[in-house]
Amino acid sequence: MNGWNDQIAAGAVAILGLLVLILLIWVAWVTARLGKLRKAHAKLVGETGVPKLEDVLQAVHEHLGRLEQEQRELDGIQKQQDKRLTAMKGKVGVHRFNAFSDSGSDLSFSVAFINEEQDGVVITGIHGREQTFLYAKPIDKGQSAYLLSPEEKTAISLALQKG
Repeated sequence: MNGWNDQIAAGAVAILGLLVLILLIWVAWVTARLGKLRKAHAKLVGETGVPKLEDVLQAVHEHLGRLEQEQRELDGIQKQQDKRLTAMKGKVGVHRFNAFSDSGSDLSFSVAFINEEQDGVVITGIHGREQTFLYAKPIDKGQSAYLLSPEEKTAISLALQKG
């Protein structure tokens, strides 16, 4: 019986030794994973000075909220600037013509300054031998409250054709 107990004891010691070896390998693996997690945590928390991940996530969430608010404000400003730019950006059309058949050259002109919304002004200079006359007429949506000459209509049309 003693021999049988010695064999059982030796087997039990071998099994326990194998179990201890497996546990040591598992502890080494868990330690390596824990080291990786610590590095990842340090990278995530970074230089925030906040040890709890929940606090870091809260700070990140608040920062994102501020950034989203700023983005909405910037979008509004950009839309306003786009409207202003559309209203300001001008197209120019120049039409030269001979107002009087006896003057011999195209010294008279009509110049139209029109924006994207077809608002602006048309300026006409009529040159004669003795005098030069200048006229300015406002343009609203491609039309004027004043009677437009064919030359002024041509200048407006030339300006609107530019894109």
